[in-house]
Amino acid sequence: MTEVFDVTIIGGGMVGAATALGLAKQGKKVAVVEGAEPAAFASDQSMDIRVSAISHTSVTLLEELGAWHAIRDMRVCPYRRLETWELEECRVHFNADSLGIDELGFIVENRLIQLGLWQQFSAYPELHLLCPERLEKVIPGKEKNTVVLESGKEIQSLLVIGADGANSKVRQQCGIGITAWDYRQHCMLINVETELPQQDITWQWFTPTGPRAFLPLPGHQGSLVWYDSPQRIRQLSQMTSEKLAKEIEEQFPEELQGVTVLQKGSFPLTRRHAQAYHKARCVLVGDAAHTINPLAGQGVNLGFKDVKVLLDVLDCEQWDSDDALNRYERKRRADNLLMQSGMDLFYKGFSNDHLPLKLLRNAVLKATDNAGILKKQILKYAVGL
Repeated sequence: MTEVFDVTIIGGGMVGAATALGLAKQGKKVAVVEGAEPAAFASDQSMDIRVSAISHTSVTLLEELGAWHAIRDMRVCPYRRLETWELEECRVHFNADSLGIDELGFIVENRLIQLGLWQQFSAYPELHLLCPERLEKVIPGKEKNTVVLESGKEIQSLLVIGADGANSKVRQQCGIGITAWDYRQHCMLINVETELPQQDITWQWFTPTGPRAFLPLPGHQGSLVWYDSPQRIRQLSQMTSEKLAKEIEEQFPEELQGVTVLQKGSFPLTRRHAQAYHKARCVLVGDAAHTINPLAGQGVNLGFKDVKVLLDVLDCEQWDSDDALNRYERKRRADNLLMQSGMDLFYKGFSNDHLPLKLLRNAVLKATDNAGILKKQILKYAVGL
């Protein structure tokens, strides 16, 4: 007989795993379909290239799901200061002390967030992990959807949740279109070891060819983010570690000091937004619903906000109704669109060397640094308070 679940989640990454735990805590029977389990953690492992800046709101959700303690026991890097600038004399400085908190956020490897969540699965007998498995197709039904997996296994579910990333197969299968465009830039991630410890600060410097950023990692390590043209990023990707280190020292601020390149990777920048968040008993969360310019590291935080709202609207008697799913979309679409548009405005506003505009934006940065209460409110929104 075909096994029946309340919810089937396609994708067991950070957002999918968090959704699964939250629904299991509500007593729902949940299936999670994932292609590969996260590798186990060992303290002597190299840092992963994919990291996220986790906000206080996201930490609260992870605490509620019982995962944050396990994640923090593995490897995280709290940061207390944030700076952004184009011209040196117009830096904006943010500090945790201004909000009376210990840190502005945490830089955490994506795999370790996923692993910390997966470690909680065994506490919920009604949470069933199908791994390694992949989605073949979703067959919509009036009361239940049939999920066909690549292995040939079939299961049925009242709801199917697509947490399967930017190229979501769930989104495609249920016929939800997207609005998308290419930023015509690529982003390079470079893990480095630094000569000096600078783990309490993250910063972002705007240049005519794109931003350069530093995210702190534990020890004398950091993650560099380099935006540039696709041609330039391809050129950098082909360099030896030694030559790339020399390019970094020439192209990044002097405060970075000497670096040793440990790992590198790159990807194109594309914005996507689903034209609907649910259809035919399928619901989208995280990157399946929206991707954002990674300029401020808000991607996974927006995904966790989706999870929180979805869990809230599904914690009711008529949880699989269109009314509940419409409430989820209304609450999340506006916030996601606002963040996407804000990041685009910020990104495009600094992506040129037009002198009048350059003077104006640096005047705005300088004014922001002296804005008092307004600056505090900007910081509170950025860190999720």
